[in-house]
Amino acid sequence: MKKKIFELRDVRFSYLGKYPALQGVDITIEKGSRAAVIGANGSGKSTLLNILDGLIFPDTGSVKFFGAELDEKALADERFNRYFRSRVGLVFQNPDIQLFCPTVKEEIMFGPLNFGFSHKEIKKAFDLIVDVFGIKDLVDRMPHQLSIGEKRKVSMASVLISGPELLLLDEPTAGLDPKTSRGLVDLLNEYHDDGKTIITATHDMHIVEEIADIVHVFSRDKKIIRSGPPAELLADTEFLEENNLIHSHFHRHDGKAHTHPHEHPSHDHTH
Repeated sequence: MKKKIFELRDVRFSYLGKYPALQGVDITIEKGSRAAVIGANGSGKSTLLNILDGLIFPDTGSVKFFGAELDEKALADERFNRYFRSRVGLVFQNPDIQLFCPTVKEEIMFGPLNFGFSHKEIKKAFDLIVDVFGIKDLVDRMPHQLSIGEKRKVSMASVLISGPELLLLDEPTAGLDPKTSRGLVDLLNEYHDDGKTIITATHDMHIVEEIADIVHVFSRDKKIIRSGPPAELLADTEFLEENNLIHSHFHRHDGKAHTHPHEHPSHDHTH
């Protein structure tokens, strides 16, 4: 039986106490799993990731991390906080939220320096991650000067360098060109092959089958209404349309998801 990294039971959360974001969410994340979280804008995907990363806490319900209660009291304990932060990494949808150091090099090294890695370990990890992302020419630049694709690579590198056991990704392919997106998917699968757990919130239906073994669907009511294998869910186009996840020109060919541009013929009403 696989270990349970996270167990969420009847989790509810509202922003400012009056704007509901999660309405009774139950989810279990097993060690070594790959899960995708999908849903319309505002359905609760990002809020779920923030709770899993211990950035916010439920109003009601429970969150357990390896069987231990994850709450403000637990994270106030310095030893547990370090243990948790070294094992869980979140890559935000907006990299500008995540990047704050003067240079890319300092940005990437920030995590391992704070987790107490040795100088030798940091140099080895830095050289490897920079090579993996192909960002050697960016290391001396200021993050805010980079393109959205470059920023996303740097934010990913700054999280992955510390080797978190659980990787949380919020819309990782948003704003990326097809080649960069393809490289990111391949990298995530390599990371998973090393035994890591990956949870991805995404609107990109084209990558879901490649990055997940199970998909959790959020409804407009801000709860998970369905979970299952990606191929099974993506085949149910009626369900996906009802939940504003695809439009009517989403298709599957040879077991792959595709979206085709659709043009409506002009109508000549002159007589």
